[in-house]
Amino acid sequence: QVQLVESGGGLVQAGGSLRLTCAASGRTLIIAKMGWFRQAPGKEREFVAAISWSGVSTEYVDSVKGRFTLSRDNAKNTVYLQMNSLEPEDTAVYYCAAGFRPYYSGPKGPYDYWGQGTQVTVSS
Repeated sequence: QVQLVESGGGLVQAGGSLRLTCAASGRTLIIAKMGWFRQAPGKEREFVAAISWSGVSTEYVDSVKGRFTLSRDNAKNTVYLQMNSLEPEDTAVYYCAAGFRPYYSGPKGPYDYWGQGTQVTVSS
């Protein structure tokens, strides 16, 4: 099993920044990719970004390209989502996910393990 713990959410004004952290523990050797998803009230969960476990490959949804950046710390089994120039439309619960299927099989999914979510609220 893999356990994921997110942190870093909060309330920020439009134009501000937040950094989300996802710490993985347990059987981290089976992880091939990590992803971030978000779900706003009344909307379906959507893909935000993904990174291969090696950190070499990343992918982002168009709406966050140029504003969000994924990175990872191999030694800490941690993935970071740096979010800049935040917009009210970014308000959502953000979920970290881990998958053991290869990254090239689909960075957007499927994923096998999920965190509990962290709330991001952007005020206008």
